[in-house]
Amino acid sequence: MSDYEMMDKEEIYSKVLRAGRRTYFFDVRATKAGDYYLTITESKKFTNDDGSFHYKKHKIYLYKEDFTEFKEILAEMTDYIINEKGQEVISERHQKDFKREDDFVVQEAKTPEDTKTTDSFTDISFDDI
Repeated sequence: MSDYEMMDKEEIYSKVLRAGRRTYFFDVRATKAGDYYLTITESKKFTNDDGSFHYKKHKIYLYKEDFTEFKEILAEMTDYIINEKGQEVISERHQKDFKREDDFVVQEAKTPEDTKTTDSFTDISFDDI
């Protein structure tokens, strides 16, 4: 029997949540004794310098005896975050002073048109949008 067939028999019920570069896998699996437990796997996609991809995976195992307390703490923590910071996602990319290293690429002007002033442009900050 192949690893895939073994894995297929072990997985009872699955759901996938795709979230940008991250994917979350929720899998109900069976113990050797025939009871069920949950695995939650976070898979994050990374791009190599040559354009190929690799994934980093982190997995947690959640057993029935921990479900109630886990759900209570998860609900408490998510409620706390929403109550403190609201539903809107705050990203450092949207902060006025955020600068990534690759934002500092200097390009040379090639023609006189490239050196025109920006007087005709309106200065807009993300806070105005």
